[in-house]
Amino acid sequence: MAARTRYAPDRGLTVRMTATMFLLGLVFVAFIAAIIGIGTAYHASDAAIVLFAVVLGGGFAIGSLFYSDKIALRTAGAREVTPQEAPELHGIVDRLCALADMPKPRVAIANSNIPNAFATGRNSEHAVLCVTTGLMAKLNPEELEGVIAHEMSHVAHKDVQVMTAASFLAIIAALLIRVAFYGELFGGGRGRGRGNQNTAMIMFALMAVSIIVYAVSFVLIRMLSRYRELSADRSGALLTGQPSALKSALVKVSGDMARIPTQDLRTAQPMNAFFFAPAMHLAPKGSLASIFSTHPSLERRLAELDKVQQQLNRRAG
Repeated sequence: MAARTRYAPDRGLTVRMTATMFLLGLVFVAFIAAIIGIGTAYHASDAAIVLFAVVLGGGFAIGSLFYSDKIALRTAGAREVTPQEAPELHGIVDRLCALADMPKPRVAIANSNIPNAFATGRNSEHAVLCVTTGLMAKLNPEELEGVIAHEMSHVAHKDVQVMTAASFLAIIAALLIRVAFYGELFGGGRGRGRGNQNTAMIMFALMAVSIIVYAVSFVLIRMLSRYRELSADRSGALLTGQPSALKSALVKVSGDMARIPTQDLRTAQPMNAFFFAPAMHLAPKGSLASIFSTHPSLERRLAELDKVQQQLNRRAG
């Protein structure tokens, strides 16, 4: 059972997660129905493709959930550190764990000049927090505490489980079309006595369905990802009571991203879904690229933190 924490609940996050998962479920059901319909029209045994993709996709999702901490640390080139090796970092984590009433995650450091951090793990008992050397060199203790509070909020709100479940549907959709495509390409057309024209029509239908499902799933997952970042900002700032420190950290980190060589950013981009701030040169607010981003714009995050500050001021008043 997951530990109860003092991180502020976010009803908006709950509503958006529920709505997104419901929409993804509808898309998945429609996709399965379309694949079965197309397969039945061509050959009844194509229904086995669905089962195979579900099992394979489930294996990928479960594997990524249970090994997300090891995969992330290996990808980031990070290593776990003891309190003796990083006393100040462990001190911040200990203080936040006491404030949040949650188990302490393992603590790791990645030797990278890109100022960033991430937390992952299937639950709070198997979580790991990682910060880069660039982040520790750039931020003061209050700013670093704000970033770590943000990252630990992801663990408290079970964001890894939620995003894994959401991605599971997209994984299955992608696998279904690939398995169906190669099944038809390397055996279906010749062995069933249908003409090339009929085979081409089926291939076109499968690809059309795949494109629609992938596009809708991708947009919905990215929408959910952006909101969970806003929620982590809010929860982290409420826990520490210092939204201004998190705002300052965001400005510093985002400003540094603009000065980091593009080649270095591309190397780190596989970790973008985990990072505190995306390893990329930020797209202008409202641009098409921002729709596909894993994180909200800097302006949006700062505006939401201003709201948190106003909320704290009202409480103090």
